[in-house]
Amino acid sequence: MQTPQKIAVVGSGLVGTLLAIYLKRAGHTVHVYDRSPDIRTVEFSGRSINLVMSNRGWKALEDVGLDQEIRKIGIPVDKRAIHLQDGKLNYQYYGKEGEAIFSLSRGVLNRKMVDLAEAEGVEFFFERKIWDVTLATATLWEGETEQAEWSELKYDKVFGADGAFSRIRHRMQRQSMFDYSQEFMKIGYKELHIPANADGSPKIDIHSLHIWPRGNFMLMGLANLDNSFTCTLFMPIEGENSFESLTNEEKLVSFFATYFPDTKDVIPDLVRDFFRNPNSYLAIMKCFPWTFNDKIALIGDSAHAIVPFYGHGMNAGFEDITILNELMQHYGDDWDRIFKAYEISRKPNADAIAELSRRNFEEMSAKTADANFLLQKKIEKWFSDKHPERWTPLYSRVTFSLQPYSEALAIGDFQNEIMQEVLKMDNIQENWNSEEVENKILEMLE
Repeated sequence: MQTPQKIAVVGSGLVGTLLAIYLKRAGHTVHVYDRSPDIRTVEFSGRSINLVMSNRGWKALEDVGLDQEIRKIGIPVDKRAIHLQDGKLNYQYYGKEGEAIFSLSRGVLNRKMVDLAEAEGVEFFFERKIWDVTLATATLWEGETEQAEWSELKYDKVFGADGAFSRIRHRMQRQSMFDYSQEFMKIGYKELHIPANADGSPKIDIHSLHIWPRGNFMLMGLANLDNSFTCTLFMPIEGENSFESLTNEEKLVSFFATYFPDTKDVIPDLVRDFFRNPNSYLAIMKCFPWTFNDKIALIGDSAHAIVPFYGHGMNAGFEDITILNELMQHYGDDWDRIFKAYEISRKPNADAIAELSRRNFEEMSAKTADANFLLQKKIEKWFSDKHPERWTPLYSRVTFSLQPYSEALAIGDFQNEIMQEVLKMDNIQENWNSEEVENKILEMLE
């Protein structure tokens, strides 16, 4: 236990609520502020992408004994189901037998996390707009509007967990020597829906991440507890085969008939969902430093917003909490050292998962349908099964281990260089599992 302090967490999303539980367990008084209504009282607005929980996220939940509660609302997913344009369906298993990510509805999970935090004694203040923070004194400023009169809320510490467009970070950005970048991808997304069958059974396999890869755009779907699927269409915002080009029902129906013909019977409300749900946008946000003295710290998307193509936004944010908690236990009440060690530890790993997530869009939208890529994955799995101590595939390093993201990225790049040489070998399609290939990889690993 640390010396009790009064701490504010701005943002009641997944990272903010889990952080609040950790801080409460450490003996602090914890108040969580959010400008939105209580998520338990509202419906999501058609902007959701289902989440996937992997080892890093489970680690953070296990450390406070909440993992079993969350597993009850998740669905294990052990493979990709690749829907090709010609109607063929291929499966790509993620890892070894028994390894799976978990599909979770963002709304269901967030509501559960708020319930769990309240049960710990965390106090939530919804529909309270925080506009600014005085960094030196950890004083929050709230008001009805940005122009209205503000009132002050004094704390010992403030954590900014208020997302990619964080008000806490906005104040930190106005310091000298604060680095900040924001990059919007040229790709947007829209939520679609596959309902369950009339008898409640699923229309497609619930234990797969379904991907319809089509080059520079793709459709994907993950299961919900009621056997429906939350689907996400990722497309360029402008140009040919873009959101800009699908302006009416006729064009939309023709587009799906051409590129996603096998969805006709499983997405009955395509037209309604497409034109009702908003277009959403994807951005990568980086900054440094993440802390100010021993008073203020950014965490989760506030410090490192990434794109969703590796499924690690939540997992990376939860891992922030794991590392912060380890440092709290190590340094006790020395918050200055805690914060400095926290940002130095997490920054290179946040940058690495941002890069991995960016790259994974190309893998999911194009490479999963590419014969060479599929052969590479087959060779990697074969070699890894024979030499598990010598080769762990990149996806497994990122998703089924706690290896720092930066190390996984560096090793993954090295492994890919090896595989590109292997794919150049004569008759590799026929001899992919030969002793010659095995020796070539072992030689290059030395």
